[in-house]
Amino acid sequence: MAKSQVLNARCYIPNVLSLLHRHRRFFLGTALAGVALRLFFIVYFPAVTDDSRVYTDFASNWLQHGVYGLTQSGEIVPSDTRLPGYPGFLATIFALFGPGNFRAVMAAQLLVDLGTCFIIADLARRTVSDRAARIAFVLAALCPFLANYTAAVLTETVEVFFTALALDCAVAGLDHLNLGWFDWKSWARSGLSIAACIFLRPDGGIVLAAMCLYLIFLGCRRWRERLNALPIAKAALLVGLFALGPLVPWTIRNFRTLHHFQPLAPRYATEEDELAPRGFNRWAATWIVDYVSVEEIYWNVPGDKIDPDKLPTRAIDSAAQRDATLALIADYNESHDLTPELDARFGELAAQRIRERPVRYYVVLPALRIADMWLRPRTELLPSDPRWWEFNDDPKGSIIAVAVGLLNLAYVGVAFWGIVWRFSGIRYAGLLVGFVVLRSAFLGTIENPEPRYTLECYPVVIMFAAKIASNWRSSSKKAGRVLTS
Repeated sequence: MAKSQVLNARCYIPNVLSLLHRHRRFFLGTALAGVALRLFFIVYFPAVTDDSRVYTDFASNWLQHGVYGLTQSGEIVPSDTRLPGYPGFLATIFALFGPGNFRAVMAAQLLVDLGTCFIIADLARRTVSDRAARIAFVLAALCPFLANYTAAVLTETVEVFFTALALDCAVAGLDHLNLGWFDWKSWARSGLSIAACIFLRPDGGIVLAAMCLYLIFLGCRRWRERLNALPIAKAALLVGLFALGPLVPWTIRNFRTLHHFQPLAPRYATEEDELAPRGFNRWAATWIVDYVSVEEIYWNVPGDKIDPDKLPTRAIDSAAQRDATLALIADYNESHDLTPELDARFGELAAQRIRERPVRYYVVLPALRIADMWLRPRTELLPSDPRWWEFNDDPKGSIIAVAVGLLNLAYVGVAFWGIVWRFSGIRYAGLLVGFVVLRSAFLGTIENPEPRYTLECYPVVIMFAAKIASNWRSSSKKAGRVLTS
């Protein structure tokens, strides 16, 4: 191995700085355009949702009273329904800029998201080329789907940042392993980034699963080739320790304060004495495939009316089932309260539907939910009607939805082309694609398909799209040389 290669591997940060310095005008101009795009969303489309208020309550109580809990009937009650990552982020902002200062939160998320753009560029630099890094930076900085969520008081922006950072640090560690040097700092950083992902949302652990599976694959391949697999095992162990170690204090806190074992957060974000709507959710999973049903029905329970006319035809398979479904909905609509008895009846209805159509429940519907989350126009934070295809109701919103949907198709379509046809041209593609596949498979199991759940995959999407774009640019330059020669 050349000595210069080892030196470059051990000094990868100066290589990043060198790229920024050589193209400083390009990066500065693109970054300013990215800031302007994010400010546009912050000024015109700020979003403070019900989830935002829950996170804010946690943050305010933690900051002002030293209790990590929710306000119930005027009292602060300790809770574990949300992991402390995002409330901790909010509490930090509130401590610096005042309680409930959502503009400051959005401004901070703007900076975080800009950092994500640089990390995505570095990921493309490591796995493809410097040219791909510059293209990836443009695609990330001008991506309206990432920019839109900087204006929402939700976990997405920070979660995407740490997901990209975890992957980038892992790729740095793999680079060093290939050059014969075990860089424990890169693996530790990757593990800590995964821990941050988990503390923001439990499904952040999918990054850890993808990384461990990839390292196991590499270790087995080295073992079959009679090479030293110990560095791979050390990397997996180090990532796991740094990713899961920070959960120990949280688990101890839950056991001591709430008197039960909870290393993450409850599946349905419910308190211990609160009904988890498992029956209703299982029934919903027997027919929900799109975000429209989430807004019109799923989010209404409990507390609001279910409109049976909003049910799609696939929610009812027979006349007898129609009668049972409508009677159950009518009983719920009397009080808008999901009692244990009603939840059990929803569960029985779900069990019947699953027995009659198991392939639909276990294969077809999850695949359709995954497709909806990936391909639907990402306008959930915009004023566009969720039924965007009904142009008579909101023509302007429908036109915006179509435009945004086509842009999303461009990002995803080009990236998919890169995965299918240019897989071998990207280093460590197995890690990146494995993460996307694992996350998509997990998303197929949830009852509420929301497009925002795929945003964590967008660093990989952008990186693969940048690979294809860099190939196009190289091909056009070669064609130009041939024509002028």
